[in-house]
Amino acid sequence: MEILQLPYLLTLGLSLYVVYFYAVLIIHRYGPRYKKLQQAVAVAFPGAEVSGFVGRKGSFELEINGELVFSKLETGGFPMEQDVRDALQNTYAGKQVEKWTRNRPPCVIL
Repeated sequence: MEILQLPYLLTLGLSLYVVYFYAVLIIHRYGPRYKKLQQAVAVAFPGAEVSGFVGRKGSFELEINGELVFSKLETGGFPMEQDVRDALQNTYAGKQVEKWTRNRPPCVIL
């Protein structure tokens, strides 16, 4: 996942919570995806709280202000950067947080 190019906004009361899978096998480590997301959000939304923890196998779940907005367990892929950007901007603007299912399939090594 590349670092999101989010517009700079001063934020208050915006939190992104990520649950991700982290295994011994390098192909299943989602920690780096979480770290890139965390860095991008911190740059674009400096007042936002970004936190995460290791969850169950195959998970990469996103919650914004306590509401589940994306689930890799449900969709089978990772969130699209534009969807994360839009959801954070909409939340910041006071709009209703909506769950999405559009996703990027995980990389498969044959």
